[in-house]
Amino acid sequence: MTYIQSSLLEAQKTLNIFIEDPKNHVLIDQAIQTFVASFKNKGRVFSCGNGGSMCDSLHFAEELTGRYRKDRAPLPATGISEAGHITCIANDFGFDHIFSRFVEAWGQNGDTLLAISTSGNSANVIKAVEVAKSKGMKVVGLLGKDGGKLKSMVDVPIIVDCPITDRIQEIHIKCIHIFIEGIERALFPENY
Repeated sequence: MTYIQSSLLEAQKTLNIFIEDPKNHVLIDQAIQTFVASFKNKGRVFSCGNGGSMCDSLHFAEELTGRYRKDRAPLPATGISEAGHITCIANDFGFDHIFSRFVEAWGQNGDTLLAISTSGNSANVIKAVEVAKSKGMKVVGLLGKDGGKLKSMVDVPIIVDCPITDRIQEIHIKCIHIFIEGIERALFPENY
């Protein structure tokens, strides 16, 4: 068996394990309802993560401000990634504060934060969650491994129980696409 086939089969196995746990279906639905509630109440959705998880957080936000499969009104979503902000905060306060300072500045009661961490232990994501909770925001966590510290901190912990980071990220992006479809089905049913 080639490494290509092996990689595909490993990804398939990870997805099957995730699908077979009915708790994950319930948590994904809870996440969608959390995002929808923010949008219905004129709130906003923020997202954050490091490295590939930052890319996923940006993907989530751009699909909401843009479109997923069909044209519709944009939704107020922001992936925390602006280079000037990140370098300023990292330089002046430390890297652990790059997301929390943004949430402190812009987050409000009724908003939602999507916190992405494949380990569940990213210090800067943890600080962002702490600030979000202090402001009355809801937090959805896309986590990995055993969920780490974030498991007990977020309102909706979706955990990919796998030791391999890239396999976790593959399930995270699938969840993100389901989130977006679910949000659209709730807010723009005419598109479905």
